Amino acid sequence: MIKVVGVRFKKAGKIYYFDPDEIEVQNNDFVIVETARGIEFGHVVVGPKEVTEDEIVSPLKKVLRIALDEDFDTHRENKKKAKEALEICEKKVADHNLEMKLVDVEYTFDNNKVIFYFTADGRVDFRDLVKDLASIFRTRIELRQIGVRDEAKMIGGVGPCGQITCCTRFLGEFAPVSIKMAKEQSLSLNPTKISGLCGRLMCCLKYEQDTYEELLQKMPNVGDIVTTPQGRGIIVDTYTLLERVKAKVKLEDGTEDILQFQVDEIKRTGKYDSSYQRYHGNNNRNSKDEDVRGLED
Repeated sequence: MIKVVGVRFKKAGKIYYFDPDEIEVQNNDFVIVETARGIEFGHVVVGPKEVTEDEIVSPLKKVLRIALDEDFDTHRENKKKAKEALEICEKKVADHNLEMKLVDVEYTFDNNKVIFYFTADGRVDFRDLVKDLASIFRTRIELRQIGVRDEAKMIGGVGPCGQITCCTRFLGEFAPVSIKMAKEQSLSLNPTKISGLCGRLMCCLKYEQDTYEELLQKMPNVGDIVTTPQGRGIIVDTYTLLERVKAKVKLEDGTEDILQFQVDEIKRTGKYDSSYQRYHGNNNRNSKDEDVRGLED
């Protein structure tokens, strides 16, 4: 087992493990660490703990020291310089007439590099821009193209739920989200209802997916012929979270009625009536997959 601490460099950013060495590092401390990009200022969000070698990337970098007052001053100064660099770069982008949108600027703690994050529809030839920026800032320049989900994470905003976007608040990494999840959760496949601020499928579709997958294993499909306490019937609708179904049942007196049952009250016969179609979920015949296919990553 190896002793590590988890450090973030941005709010809701990815957590990286570091070796605390002999330093008494505690949760919520601010530390100076060595990274592949150079010396960085970070926030300890996972206190000292032991992990297996499979959970780390060797060789493990070390924590150099607990952040001092002058380190905080340097960090604040870098934030201020980053805002000024953003304005300068935006002007240079306009001068070079480049089809790119500048999103954020970041100085490494040791001022060894300035990183400009941008979005663009395709490849951008920014070689002349880099030369201009290098002559102004006189340090290493990196232009990094990011996706629309990363842009939303950096900028932030309020989602359809009325809450600050999850990616800005706490999501360290993006989980894959698919149209299949929206179908299995019986959601409308209207792109405006299942897409986030970034224009991609909402990350929150992933939160309940495991529960839906577990429940759907027990749920019959619309059209399945089942045996109910009232007689044989055909499933006409399902309510996954409630674990209930609606079935058209032929009663003993020869009449038919649509009744609701808990899943554990019915028994599937293994037969299927193709004349019935699922009103919602993964067999929605009225939805056009091509309308929402572009929402996936």
